[in-house]
Amino acid sequence: MHTKPITPALLAAAVLTLTACANEDPTTPADNAADADGQTVTIGTANFPESEIIGQIWAQALRDAGYEVTVKSGIGSREVYLSALEDGAINAVPEYAGNLTQFYGELEQGADESAVRETLNSVLPDSLEAGDFSPAESKDAYRVTRETADANGLSSIADLAKLDTVTIAAPPEFAERPYGPTGLSDVYGIDASKVTVTPISDGGGPLTVAALVQGTANVANIFTTSPALLDSGEEADLVILDDPENLIPPQNVVPVIRSGQLPDGALAVINDIDAKLTTEDLVEMNLRNVGEERAEPAQIAQDWVSEQ
Repeated sequence: MHTKPITPALLAAAVLTLTACANEDPTTPADNAADADGQTVTIGTANFPESEIIGQIWAQALRDAGYEVTVKSGIGSREVYLSALEDGAINAVPEYAGNLTQFYGELEQGADESAVRETLNSVLPDSLEAGDFSPAESKDAYRVTRETADANGLSSIADLAKLDTVTIAAPPEFAERPYGPTGLSDVYGIDASKVTVTPISDGGGPLTVAALVQGTANVANIFTTSPALLDSGEEADLVILDDPENLIPPQNVVPVIRSGQLPDGALAVINDIDAKLTTEDLVEMNLRNVGEERAEPAQIAQDWVSEQ
């Protein structure tokens, strides 16, 4: 990756940006007095657009139901925002069932949605509570270019064993996920010595797509609901590799809350709006955000909720 030299002007801008972020630290504890009066819900989101869109959908639905809502966006990776949730800096966050379960415990290989729910309930800390699973699902997936797939006969994750090296463009934390390099080796028998991760912190976005298309990596971790767009705005010709061994567990959208911090009825509002959300909705909303329209998450959320 090429970088530009840091000029004094850029350095000054960076200092101002860091100062602003410090003044609006998303991990600052929520105003528990406000929460206790039954009015305020503080929603946190991860550092990728789909999470913010879902958080804004909840916020809009809750406001429509008469609640006061604050959204703290782009908090960071799962490690960061779940810590913020446990510490009380936020009191609700959009999550993905399988990944959340594996963060706190272990899932049996090939677990279905029912097994994920049962395990999740047993491994969540006492301070946290999961809501209902939404029909909407956004799964991690292994993608390659069609050229790579055709040249090497790749159709499933197991076929990655045919490559001389497996260089995966993915978020930094992917290297430690059960469905990351360890899963490739343990479940699919791929030689661990030829698997490396090229860390890119854009949640499978344009930088990840560029790394794959330009050959910096030959595999990428991109969510099934994420449009894989080129700089031109056109969709890259990528192939999602099949996962016959269910290395990647079900990933239904699910609200996670800090127990006892939500106003009465707030979780029911979130569950009700999540029940209407579909995987196809997520695909369409993500495209509105990263495609030619470049719509903001709050506007996308408002439009979707108004249609329900």
